[in-house]
Amino acid sequence: MEGASNGGMLYHEVQESKLCAVHCVNTVLQGPFFSEFDLAALASDLDRKERQMMMPQGAAGGGDFLSQESHNVSLDGDFSIQVLEKALEVFDLLVIPLNSPVAEPAQIDPELENAFICHLQDHWFCIRKVNGEWYNFDSLYAAPQHLSKFYLSAYLDSLKGFGWSIFLVRGNFPREFPISSSEAPSGYGQWLSPEDAERIIKSCNTTQPPPQRIDQTDQTLSDMEDEDLKAAIAASLMDTTVTPQASEAATSQAKKETSEAATSQAKNETSEAATSQAEKETR
Repeated sequence: MEGASNGGMLYHEVQESKLCAVHCVNTVLQGPFFSEFDLAALASDLDRKERQMMMPQGAAGGGDFLSQESHNVSLDGDFSIQVLEKALEVFDLLVIPLNSPVAEPAQIDPELENAFICHLQDHWFCIRKVNGEWYNFDSLYAAPQHLSKFYLSAYLDSLKGFGWSIFLVRGNFPREFPISSSEAPSGYGQWLSPEDAERIIKSCNTTQPPPQRIDQTDQTLSDMEDEDLKAAIAASLMDTTVTPQASEAATSQAKKETSEAATSQAKNETSEAATSQAEKETR
């Protein structure tokens, strides 16, 4: 059942520092439910439990593992998938790798699901169905980008092809978050109508209107195509470009042929003149 109606409004957060994991969780939930401090607390709890598991039985110290930095949050605010899972578990939501057997139906008909989490290197974002429509809530965008049901499948395939890890989110999503103002308490979140989101996306996207553009993935594809084109042109030029040595040899050959032609022509003209002179003297 589709949740997070919020009176037909869309909740979106714009990128702040490296807090894309926070933005991702909140846009999955469609409301400013978590701050970076909330996720940091979850990360700290995960670190503590991991250290307890790694600590030798009866040992007073924790060994080398205890002296290491957190495995669940970086100093600049990037969080692990385990932290996102814990945050969403608070709302009884389950995070499932899209390539797992249990998620096979979502691989065939992704439009029947409600949310996906996407991750590559240190960036997280969610693709979410709100009030029956799909949107890309990437925090690098100024507003949610609408995705058609057909384009959703192609977009997910494109992301997978470029190495993105994709997770399916299942469960009963929150239906409402109290909206007290147009700005969320975080300062980087906002409530937008679908019409406002479309207007903002169109104003920001001067090259291609949504949903034709596939954000960084499409740009990477375009860059690769440009490099392939450059490589093809370079290879073509290598086949057709005349090197200095070849140019010199060609010039020498041309001079030789010209000289031989001139000599042959001179011999012909001399021979013809001598024949003509001989005929005159005979007469």
